[in-house]
Amino acid sequence: MLVGRKEEIEQLKRAYNSEYSEFVAVYGRRRIGKTFLIRETFRDQFTFQYTGVSDISNQEQLEEFYKDMIQQGLAVQNQSPKTWFKAFRLLEEIITASKQKRKIIFLDELPWMDSPNSKFVAAFEHFWNGWASARKDILLIICGSATSWIINKIFRNKGGLYNRVTYRLKLQQFSLAECEEFCKVHRLPQNRNMILEGYMVMGGVPYYWTKLDATKSMTQNINDLFLKENGALRDEFNFIYASVFNRPEKYLKVLEALAGKKSGLTREEIIKKSKLDNNGQLSRIIEDLIECGFIRKYCHTNKILRDAIYQLIDCYTLFYYQFIQKAYNTDDEYWIKLMRTPTYNTWCGLAFERVCLLHSRQIKAALGISGIMANIFSWHIKANETNPGVQIDFLIDRSDNVINLCEMKYAPNGYIMTAAALNNINTKVAVLQQHVSARKFISPVLITSNGIIRNKYSEAIQQSVTAEQLFLL
Repeated sequence: MLVGRKEEIEQLKRAYNSEYSEFVAVYGRRRIGKTFLIRETFRDQFTFQYTGVSDISNQEQLEEFYKDMIQQGLAVQNQSPKTWFKAFRLLEEIITASKQKRKIIFLDELPWMDSPNSKFVAAFEHFWNGWASARKDILLIICGSATSWIINKIFRNKGGLYNRVTYRLKLQQFSLAECEEFCKVHRLPQNRNMILEGYMVMGGVPYYWTKLDATKSMTQNINDLFLKENGALRDEFNFIYASVFNRPEKYLKVLEALAGKKSGLTREEIIKKSKLDNNGQLSRIIEDLIECGFIRKYCHTNKILRDAIYQLIDCYTLFYYQFIQKAYNTDDEYWIKLMRTPTYNTWCGLAFERVCLLHSRQIKAALGISGIMANIFSWHIKANETNPGVQIDFLIDRSDNVINLCEMKYAPNGYIMTAAALNNINTKVAVLQQHVSARKFISPVLITSNGIIRNKYSEAIQQSVTAEQLFLL
């Protein structure tokens, strides 16, 4: 059963009902549910569909493509096509012969069809520009886990495919609310604290949630799936980046550098830690990682880009570098034992911050400011002669001249504000106030996993949000 994806389904149906031929690109990280969404939306309405095969020669790919065309209505030819130009001409024959009012062509894992020297992209361009787009009855849908290929060969194409995609559907991970709905649909007995724990590890990647065992707690599932030597998702990290990026080595160097710094790194710091060259290739690597949702970029409110910070925000990748990469010969209680360590507590705080950053819309709703125009950003400044260094991960700059400075705290038994914590918040407010308009009023907000245990220090904070409110739709 399809959970969530209401907006994406609406866009797919709008493309289907169009009076013109439409070109739809569905993209997103591995395991996010791209193929499932398309097949569940259109079921048996496809005129032709094909899934590219990984790691085979161009001729073998053409033969597989030909076999699928034969199975889906093409009259048998004397021999399989030798080029993609010929293959797409045969596809045109299938489309022309179809009596369906709307011809849906679904090419899944399209990047795998583009073998070196195959001229696949040129043939694909010719098929769309020279034939398909001239008709009014075709819905062409492409998809692929190799997100960088889709971005660079399709969206950034400087040739015949430039600006040809009519619908871009970037599939995001599930929200907490959608994960909760998923658990209900699949009868997984997980309460909201357990779902939050799972989200801090897996994010909202649907495939990972399908692997949960209903007879086990979330803690047991995390241990068995990710940390045991034979866990079903133990080697997932290598598969993710090998599928998303054709040559992932340099991407991984950037991620490794960012994984070691909670607050993120500048471009110069990334270069120093990763030992990569400062050139256009590095810019493309960083842009691809941002587009794929693995990292984020932020800068000062005055948009000084040279001071931009890059920060790792993918929950699973953070979990991998913190625990999976270091897990060897784990026993049945490995994760439970880790939960008693300072390393685990530090990770919880960082992972909860990432969850909050992914649920800014829900936080705005909890604060009652959904109807107010606002920008979400982060801010930092280095220590100088007059002020200490300040790092603020989550600010809501509102059009009503209020800035909400959000402090995120993971505390399973309730958060207890201390004098030192309050002083830290007040320092951030004071330093930030010096760098924003005098018209702006800075209002601190506490976002906690399980509420605040009130005392004399917490009374200074007027607004708060709990993890329960992050489950808002």
